Amino acid sequence: MLTTKNSQFYLDDQPFQILSGGIHYFRIVPEYWEDRLRKLKALGLNTVETYIPWNVHEAKKGDFNFSGLADIEKFIELADQLDLYVILRPSPYICAEWEMGGLPAWLLKDNDIVLRSSHPTFLKHVEDYFDVLLPKFKRYLYQNGGPVIAMQIENEYGAYGNDQAYLEFLKQQYQKHELHTFLFTSDGPDFIEQGSLPDVTTTLNFGSKVESAFATLDAYKPGSPKMVTEFWIGWFDYWTGKHHTRDAQDAADVFRELMEQKSSVNFYMFHGGTNFGFMNGANHYDIYYPTITSYDYDSLLSESGEVTEKYKKVKEVLSDYIEVPEDYHSQIETKNYGEVELTESVSIFDMIPQLGRKVSHIAPLTMEKIDQAYGYILYKTNVNRQGELSFNIDAIQDRAFVYINGEYVDTVYKNDEIKERKLNFPNQDNVLEILIENMGRANYGEHLTDQKGLVKNLWLGEQYWFDWEMYAIELETLPQSFTGSDTRYPRFFKGYFTVDVQADTYVDLTGFSKGNVFINGFNLGRYWVTAGPQQRLYLPGPLLKQGENELVVLELENADEKKIHLVDAPKLA
Repeated sequence: MLTTKNSQFYLDDQPFQILSGGIHYFRIVPEYWEDRLRKLKALGLNTVETYIPWNVHEAKKGDFNFSGLADIEKFIELADQLDLYVILRPSPYICAEWEMGGLPAWLLKDNDIVLRSSHPTFLKHVEDYFDVLLPKFKRYLYQNGGPVIAMQIENEYGAYGNDQAYLEFLKQQYQKHELHTFLFTSDGPDFIEQGSLPDVTTTLNFGSKVESAFATLDAYKPGSPKMVTEFWIGWFDYWTGKHHTRDAQDAADVFRELMEQKSSVNFYMFHGGTNFGFMNGANHYDIYYPTITSYDYDSLLSESGEVTEKYKKVKEVLSDYIEVPEDYHSQIETKNYGEVELTESVSIFDMIPQLGRKVSHIAPLTMEKIDQAYGYILYKTNVNRQGELSFNIDAIQDRAFVYINGEYVDTVYKNDEIKERKLNFPNQDNVLEILIENMGRANYGEHLTDQKGLVKNLWLGEQYWFDWEMYAIELETLPQSFTGSDTRYPRFFKGYFTVDVQADTYVDLTGFSKGNVFINGFNLGRYWVTAGPQQRLYLPGPLLKQGENELVVLELENADEKKIHLVDAPKLA
């Protein structure tokens, strides 16, 4: 089993350097797990690391999922078959630029809960989840013949709180389930004191300044083994921003510093993958920064799993210290399937009875309060006043389309500089509709508990408006019928195309604005062409079927084109 002494790691009482890469099984179609793991091993790494997102495995309280993209055991077994060690990070919170940092949205239904703390309600939910999750890993521990050599207690907790009783509770959960394995915490150098436990190994997360980072660790815990649990070699992107890149040689040079220090390393990310569906997170500092669908991260493998120049530079460095394997050449094909005509169209408003779960209440309720995790929510009320009425957009989280008497009148986004808006009600009796998109919950920092939808009643024309209808539109299913008379956006567009050979491709959304793409019912993720940087969505080949395939686009704003192109290259502007 993994241990530490004399400021270094030992495995089976022999000095051991962890050379690891981060791969998130939930961001990659299962058919490609083995390909990514083989490329990791071919680099010369001996370990794979992964987070475990609570909201993937328990999307609804007590409803557990460990199949398909969520089959963590299959992922561990594949790593074991390839003679790779495994590091698991199943802390309740993972960050990872993932929706709500991996915490399930249903936690927010309880007004009194205190997340990431020793608050009894939160701990009870964690324990219920861990009672199902943690026993699965016992047979995979190294001392039981499996590949798992270490597990993380919590993730970057020092950058959030200082509740040591909470960290101690998590540690006790591992003991309760007899997971007698190597435990650790990880934090940035400035936060290790609040995020660590005295008798648990402290590791670091950083992308540069190697000597000063380890000096901070040694000053806090003398004799600690050197371990970078997250060696940031790239970065994530957000809508309206630029695509982040890091020079390949620069990343390789810092990696050489780590090798000279004989540090253990986990590349974050080795392979980033994709934020499928509605699962992208967001950061909220001065303003709100929702993460894009691609989690390419400028990592060692591209979003589609291709070896990058950075991969090659890192392998050159590694070859100076260990004997590296031969390269692994993937057999995955990328194909341009051409044009897909979108021949059917229907407004989301025609589909509300089919897709929306109705809730009525005297005041508007947030998504979380009506047990809605993701997607869109429609609010509807009557306004029996005529004329111009002002309101503040702070009630709206995150982005909304406003309609009066069935006519579109405004788009509102929480980042808008002008907060005071005016609405003109032409009649004495009017219908006000507000369709709100949850663009991703914060995954880091003080806004982790922010709710979505209308977070308070509208103070409209110096009055509150009561008696609201709400329609939860999670899009777990798509419209069965594409018939309707409403001409408004958002609109669903549908088309079909035929595939002879399943290959990777990219959905080019030129001519569209903002929305989601579904392939054979699977939600590929969000696009926002007019904001960028991402212009095309990655479509992995295994999501296609030989023969006829269905492609549905939910366009929120306007479609200049009624066709989609499936091309053979990404586009991150």
